[in-house]
Amino acid sequence: MANDLNIRNKKAYFEYHILEKFVAGIQLLGTEIKSIRQGKANLNDAFCAFLGEQLYVRNMHIAEYSHGSFYNHEQKRDRVLLLHKKELKKLRDKSEEKGFTIVPLALFVNERGFAKLEIALAQGKKTFDKRETIKERESKIELDRVMKR
Repeated sequence: MANDLNIRNKKAYFEYHILEKFVAGIQLLGTEIKSIRQGKANLNDAFCAFLGEQLYVRNMHIAEYSHGSFYNHEQKRDRVLLLHKKELKKLRDKSEEKGFTIVPLALFVNERGFAKLEIALAQGKKTFDKRETIKERESKIELDRVMKR
């Protein structure tokens, strides 16, 4: 069950230099976890931010559960991320520095059935870095194409 769910933020690797990764639990409602298990979530515009003492994932889209009644959830509500205090302190200190941010990378369900969000401390790339990433990707594709012949 854990391996068939593949919800990734592909844009994050292109937009940011990933410095350090963390795995956080998410505080969800019943209809949200059911939608996630159906694969109906999207991380493309999502980001993480501190509100008070807690870290939230904002703008993460989880579609309404098809069999939910009036108990259904809001699709883009803020969701609390569950991390250890040491990790929260480290993330808060680094994210307050200029140029650093916290981005969600992947959403998965672990062996015990809990939804987990892989987040990363990241630094924004400049335009020339993005061009370099594109060149590396194209050269890798070309190399694979030559090797298959």
